[in-house]
Amino acid sequence: MNRRHLLTTAAVTAASYKRVLGANDRISIGIIGTGNRGGQIWEQALSEEDVRPVAACDVYEPHLEKALSMASGRAKAYRDFRDVLEHRPMDAVLIATPDHWHAIQTIMACRAGLDVYVEKPLSLTVQEGRKMVSAARRYDRVVQTGSQQRSGPHYAEAVHAIRSGEIGAVHHVEAGLERNSMPGFGTPEDVEPPADFNYAMWLGPAPLKPCNPLRGLYHFRWFWDYSGGQMTNWGAHNIDIARWGMGVESPLSVSGCGGRYAIQDNGETPDVQEVLYEVEGGVLTWSVRELNGTRGSFLVFHGTKGDLEIDRKGYSIRGQRWQRKDPPMVPDRSSHPPSAQRSLNALHIRNFLDCVRSRDRPNADVEIGHRTALFCHLGNIATRLKKSLKWDADSESFVSDEQADQWLSKPYRSPWTLDL
Repeated sequence: MNRRHLLTTAAVTAASYKRVLGANDRISIGIIGTGNRGGQIWEQALSEEDVRPVAACDVYEPHLEKALSMASGRAKAYRDFRDVLEHRPMDAVLIATPDHWHAIQTIMACRAGLDVYVEKPLSLTVQEGRKMVSAARRYDRVVQTGSQQRSGPHYAEAVHAIRSGEIGAVHHVEAGLERNSMPGFGTPEDVEPPADFNYAMWLGPAPLKPCNPLRGLYHFRWFWDYSGGQMTNWGAHNIDIARWGMGVESPLSVSGCGGRYAIQDNGETPDVQEVLYEVEGGVLTWSVRELNGTRGSFLVFHGTKGDLEIDRKGYSIRGQRWQRKDPPMVPDRSSHPPSAQRSLNALHIRNFLDCVRSRDRPNADVEIGHRTALFCHLGNIATRLKKSLKWDADSESFVSDEQADQWLSKPYRSPWTLDL
């Protein structure tokens, strides 16, 4: 690790790796983390006609093999992400690893002179997020958070309607998720890591724990060492749009309660959670119920004249009148038929690629991702401490609460560090 760090630093410190992209140049892309979500954004990136895949990395061989197959032999295989960051030529990297890896990999990629598309939630802790913003600015990198709703035309239209007063003044927003996950995801015994799974690298900076089928791959989301449950899963999406619509950057205070009450499995994060944020001029709530429910993901802005409810299919306004807005047709710049309606994923990846060329800030810039993840992390901290906490946005710390401040960061397992 020290050798790689020295080599990478020496190679990129002087203005980092830079290549001026012409209008006809293809953007060379690599990916780190090629599992469920990684496979989705890799496939979308590969569908863009100005993308050239050059590298793919995963610690789980079946996922890596699938990603290589999707690239039709055009990408080189890697099993250590540090080697990917040294691949040249390469302009940008997609990061879709578990949350506990996002900060280290993003910062190292920025230091290596690469632009970054990193999946949401941006970070595992508040401290990580702030350092990721600092790295992006220090190395002048484009860093897009994978909050694809930010690139949805009907989301932008709804936010405009809210801010222009179409539903009156908004002082209350409710966001949440309900579904049926009963009875849970099982209680498998610990196992020896499979031969095709580099478990030590998968853990990385996280505490050393025995390998368990439930902890790895998709279900890492239900363990505090790697993620923050539905709060940082779906909360990172809908709280993001709630912030956007309300025009708020940070909470004033937060309180929360919840636990894993009904689901019987090895998971740790809440199956029921209620979080209340006080923000400038109003209240934002986050609600989770994994015991039953038909609403799925929901987000409702309550105004003095009416309500606006929005999801990925469109939005509706209730109260004075009713309207339904479906995502509009967007000119397609990939190999799909021109008449095809582009998905949020497609629009978000396209926005990132356009910013790699223009050097503009993307729709879900790293600072936006950090402020949304911060809301999520504070909600989980209040829930776990069962306390009401006041927040100082300027110092990014709690007001007169040293115990809560200790939850704003996490120790890393040696030899991993969070160096800029």
